Amino acid sequence: MKPNFSLRLRIFNLNCWGIPYLSKHRGDRVKRLGDFLNMESFDLALLEEVWSEQDFQYLRQKLLPTYPAAHYFRSGVIGSGLCVFSKHPIQEFTQHVYTLNGYPYMIHHGDWFCGKAVGLLVLHLSGLVLNAYVTHLHAEYNRQKDIYLAHRVAQAWELAQFIHHTSKKADVVLLCGDLNLHPKDLGCRLLKEWTGLHDAYLETRDFKAVSGFYISCKTLRTTTGRDPHSGTPLSDHEALMATLCVRHSPPQHTPSPTHGPAERSQLISVLKEAWAELDLGMAQARWWGTFAGYVIGLGLLLLALLCALAAGGGVREVAIMLWTPSVGLLLGAGAVYLFHVQEAKGLSRARAELQHMLGRAREAHDLDPESQAALFLGQQEGDRSEEQ
Repeated sequence: MKPNFSLRLRIFNLNCWGIPYLSKHRGDRVKRLGDFLNMESFDLALLEEVWSEQDFQYLRQKLLPTYPAAHYFRSGVIGSGLCVFSKHPIQEFTQHVYTLNGYPYMIHHGDWFCGKAVGLLVLHLSGLVLNAYVTHLHAEYNRQKDIYLAHRVAQAWELAQFIHHTSKKADVVLLCGDLNLHPKDLGCRLLKEWTGLHDAYLETRDFKAVSGFYISCKTLRTTTGRDPHSGTPLSDHEALMATLCVRHSPPQHTPSPTHGPAERSQLISVLKEAWAELDLGMAQARWWGTFAGYVIGLGLLLLALLCALAAGGGVREVAIMLWTPSVGLLLGAGAVYLFHVQEAKGLSRARAELQHMLGRAREAHDLDPESQAALFLGQQEGDRSEEQ
């Protein structure tokens, strides 16, 4: 690779709000989105909430001259909603479906029916390997009383782990999507501390790259509720458009890995906070599982009583009338029990991984020469103060 190597990438990301039969003006917005993407000719366009595969196929045909490569990530009952369009050939692609994603009985929210996931595509650009990830985490419906916080933290951890284990051969790592996280939220901090990624919206330099490359964000803009060309919104979300510059960096200017004592302390703090949040989620899941178990027991007793009444013939008609709702209650409680048992196991697995990594991070922190020197210096200063 030439010493003066440089690469310019234009990236587009949008949550399209493409819910069939529910999203307003969906067909018109999808058409105008296709026109906009063709006009702008980005290197990569990553989309979320394209819930209809027909919408994807429409965009696929419309964008084919400009974006020859495309992929739709399929999962769940109604799909992941994730798709990508690329000006460059896609060498590989895969996906990971999140273990936890809301509750099936919260039908009005609907997240459980979506196969929320993270999709990965690998591009080879001028000898450089780019891993691009697109994802959509669980929505935040009530910030003050967020019943999905543990699920979103677990998703953020799975996302961080997926990036960590699949990006080892990549020169550049790019994560796009709708994270449903504020910059200071636990899930966002966990993601950044574990992967080393930087937020393009807040930090316009020093993106994650391997030794020998330097990445900067030259331009970053969002839509402001309206399509820049037609004047009407493309979605109820705003689009993000960034221009990234990747260039060769001499060894002496290569950013050093952030593995010092201060960085390890931040990582340990975030891992502890995430572990505690998952522990709370696990306790809640077990409580609901126990509650559902009691309801199952009461339901079985009620069915036994109804069978006895029906056999006695005294109030047979009443017993038969109560039989159907009793069976329905029993089946419903059984489904809730099974779901929360599965939820508790999913949270337990994520918590165990966090606990293991927390132990390793603490060991590394304790063995770090700089942290030991700081501790030794502190002890010496303390001894002097006692002598005085």
